[in-house]
Amino acid sequence: MGALVFKHIWWNSQLIKTQQKRLLWRTAFFALFIFAPILDIFRFDLTQSHFILFWQPLTLGIDNVQSPMQLTINMILHFLLPIVSLVSLGIFISWKWGRLYCGWLCPHFSVVEMINALMRRASGKLSIWDKEVLPEVQKDGTHIQTNRFWWIATVLVVLLFSFVWAVVLLTYLLPPTEIYGNLFTGSLTGNQFRFIAVGTILLTIEFTFARHLFCRFGCAIGVFQSLVWMGNKNAMVVALDRSRAKDCADCDKSCEHACPMRLKPRGFKRHMFTCTQCMQCIEACENVQAKKSELSLLKMLESGCAHDVSNRGFGHKPDVPEDCFCAENQDKRSCQNKK
Repeated sequence: MGALVFKHIWWNSQLIKTQQKRLLWRTAFFALFIFAPILDIFRFDLTQSHFILFWQPLTLGIDNVQSPMQLTINMILHFLLPIVSLVSLGIFISWKWGRLYCGWLCPHFSVVEMINALMRRASGKLSIWDKEVLPEVQKDGTHIQTNRFWWIATVLVVLLFSFVWAVVLLTYLLPPTEIYGNLFTGSLTGNQFRFIAVGTILLTIEFTFARHLFCRFGCAIGVFQSLVWMGNKNAMVVALDRSRAKDCADCDKSCEHACPMRLKPRGFKRHMFTCTQCMQCIEACENVQAKKSELSLLKMLESGCAHDVSNRGFGHKPDVPEDCFCAENQDKRSCQNKK
């Protein structure tokens, strides 16, 4: 009971905004990403040729097999069941909420957003491939003045996290105590040094030039989530209140500028194939409309309310329930009067 009360207070607190929650979740998961192999929570040990999960070796138990039946049972319990359970959970989450893992947990996407923020301060763009410089002052209240000195911080952060990623990835393959011990004493083996050096170089190139392309098309986990999400027209999706679309006319595309994946949140679902459900576009729209004492034109919708975004891109124009864009604390009549 106490846990339920705590959860209700946590998720409904007006003091903790969505992006603050995301920061807490991403920070916690990034720490887990670093410490999981150190604490033997999860890693694959090449020296022993088996996985370690929650401090226990994950093996098929072939050495103690007494019969074919026992071998079959071991394969089901130690191999098939964990994989099927993990895949099933991933499918369910993706089917219902889309790339929720990417936007709220993924340690790679956390670095992507950090580099985006620094690069915008350095050049006014979230990516060096962007053609247009973003406005320093936006309708949603964002005010970011560019300064070339931020390139120093950008380069240092790219190099730092590329190195950290390379080292951590190696600890998922070899005993972490050996890797960190050799690293701190300057006694890395030839193969260990080459792995970290090559990994750092490749990640530096990826973080600098292709981080968005990797998230969109190169990450198998991300693409899998998107494919499953696209198959469910009831899934959670960013939707535009088309009955008030004219209110976008005097906006400066603050919602698009806020999107870390460089998407157009007012488009159809199939145009938002790689949406990470970070909700930054919604927050930007809320800030723009709040100045006019209006409700946000963008909102996360599910079930029947999501059909317009899901089907309109394929030529269909389904009826949208009138109260889809009402605030949670408004009844239907007051919402319609507000609109």
